[in-house]
Parts: sequence; C-alpha cells; structure tokens
Amino acid sequence: MLNFIYYPVSFIMWVWHKAFGFVFGADSGISWVLAVIFLVFTLRAILYKPFVGQVRSMRKMQEMAPEMQKLRKKYANDKQKLAAEMQKLQSENGANPLGGCLPVLVQVPVFIGLFHVLREFKPGKTENYFFGADEVRSFVDSDFFGAKLGASVINTQYSTTSLAELGGNLTSQLIVMIPLMIIAGIFTHITARHSVARQAANPAAMANSQTAIMNKLMLYVFPIGVVVGGPFLPLAILFYWVSNNLWTLGQQYVVYKKIDAEEAEKKEKASAQRNSLAPKPGQKPQRDVRGETDGATNGAAPADEVEIDSNGSGDGDPSAAPAKKPGAKPVNKPKPGAKPVGGKPANRPAGQGGRPGGGNRTQARKGKKRR
Repeated sequence: MLNFIYYPVSFIMWVWHKAFGFVFGADSGISWVLAVIFLVFTLRAILYKPFVGQVRSMRKMQEMAPEMQKLRKKYANDKQKLAAEMQKLQSENGANPLGGCLPVLVQVPVFIGLFHVLREFKPGKTENYFFGADEVRSFVDSDFFGAKLGASVINTQYSTTSLAELGGNLTSQLIVMIPLMIIAGIFTHITARHSVARQAANPAAMANSQTAIMNKLMLYVFPIGVVVGGPFLPLAILFYWVSNNLWTLGQQYVVYKKIDAEEAEKKEKASAQRNSLAPKPGQKPQRDVRGETDGATNGAAPADEVEIDSNGSGDGDPSAAPAKKPGAKPVNKPKPGAKPVGGKPANRPAGQGGRPGGGNRTQARKGKKRR
C-alpha cells in the first residue's frame, strides 16, 4: 500500500550500507548504524531549502502578528471576510503558513517507512524491498555492542521481531538503549528550547494561549515521550531519532545565524540611507526664495542686490524712501500746515539756509541797509 515510501527509504539505506560495508564490513553493526544515520542526513539535506523557507515564513508570520490581531478584532463577527483579509495580508507579505509544515510532513512518512523496513528484517526472509536474502541475514546476525538493531525491549503486536528471535539478550539491549533514550530526550528538549527562544522575540506570539500550550508540549511532553516510548521502539529507530535531532539543532544554528545576518544588513542599509538624506550637523536649511517678490518672477534683482545711494534710497532715486533697518521705529511725517515741534522748522529746503520763505539771514540784513 505504501510501497512508494518503503522502496525509496530502503534504497537510500541500501546505498549507505554498501558504502560503509566496503569500509567496516557488510556484516558489521557499525555499517548498519551508519546506514540508518546517513539515511536521516540524506533526507534532511534534501529538505534543507524547505526548512529555510519554513524559518522565513515563520519570521514573516511573527512580523504580521499585530496586523492579524487587528483583523481578528475588526472582523470578529464575519469569519468569511476575516479569512479573505488574512489571505490577502499573507499574500502581500509573501508568507505561507503551510510552508512551515512541509519538513515535518515529509519526515513522518520517512519515519513510518523506516519502521516498516526494520520490521521486515526477520530470520529466514528472502527479501526486504531493496535488500536481498544475504543482506537480510546480515542485518539479523549483526549487533551493536551486543544489542540487536531490529529489536526492542518491550514487544507488541505492532513491534519488530522479538529480542529472543534475533538472538540477543536483555542486559546488552538495555545498556545500549537507555543512554540513547536519554540522549534522544535531551536533544529533543534542546532543539525545542532553541525554537522557543526565537519566538520570545515576538511578544504578541508568546501571548497567544495556543502558542504557549504548543511550546510546553515541545519543551517537556515530547522529550518525555521519547524516553518513555524508547523501550517500545527498535534500537535503529533510536539512532534515527538521535541523529535527526542532532541535525536539526545544527541546522537551526546555521540557518538562524544566516537570517539574522541578512536582517542586520537590511537594517544597516536602511539606516545608512536615512543618514544620507538627513542634513549634516551645522548645515543651514536652504530656503527657496522663488515667488517671494514680484521682482523675482519678473527677472528683477533680488533685494540684497539693490544698490543703496547716499540718501539711503534704492537704485539712486532721491524720491525713494530710505531702507528701514531691522528693529527701527517708524518715522511719522508732519501733516501739512502743522507747527514744528519745539519752535524749529522741520524739513529745511536744501540751498535755502534752512529758513522757510527763501534766502538766508545775511542777504536780508544787506537789503535793509541799502534802503
């Protein structure tokens, strides 16, 4: 029924067993252990790009969390409109919620396929998908420090071949399996803690009750489940679990470091662009004087280029009013017929001696003597 899964899994394991069997021997337990471990590494290498896409999608979803919360409040009573707006928001930001599930969804069939292939390594069987009779016999007879790879401590109807049928003993099996169960649980917890620490940068996501429940499951329930469920799993599955978590931990470190460097570079470029547009320290802002006066629009010289003559008027025109200094008090001209202040005449005509009526005082005296 699931041969499309069983054959690829058995083929990858068969290739690695051939490679390591050439070095350590085909019947060596180390060759079979390394074949299982590198089966995991091959799968995870294939899923590297989807994993990077998963991390980027999760980052975008975290950035959109405040906007998504606003949409939930706005369309609380209209589920159809809410779904449409959510899809529109995700499309505009290039986020794909299903992208984060792809690596996990692919690993589940591989786990099922490997578990089924290991179950089929039974004494007297002539083939096991890509493995022939000699290779089946080699797997059954091999051991890893006295522990059988295809056997579990506690057998069930869905379990693998019993430990007695494979010719193993319980003590050797426990000596190898117990440390592996503990290591698998520790790696699962460390991997989950690393992932939760990344989510802590987004308070909105951490405040979500569903996220909090899922984080607790990842941190405590899953690692405990690996330790408790270890006795029901064949030894090869424990090697699969340890190597898978070890790869995940290293991959998270590399990918997160790369994405953080990209984000820091983007922020640095944005900051440099803002600084280049900002005025330099001490620089005066430039004013646009166009349109301030009619003369500027008509081609006349600006105010600071107008010549001032000796009378203080512009353009050498005596009739022009003198230019006012900033802060000077306004000068009130006397009205026609008004008496001068203090008995002194104001505005003496030039060349008349400053006396109204024309002539000076000397000329008036000479006229009286002649008479």
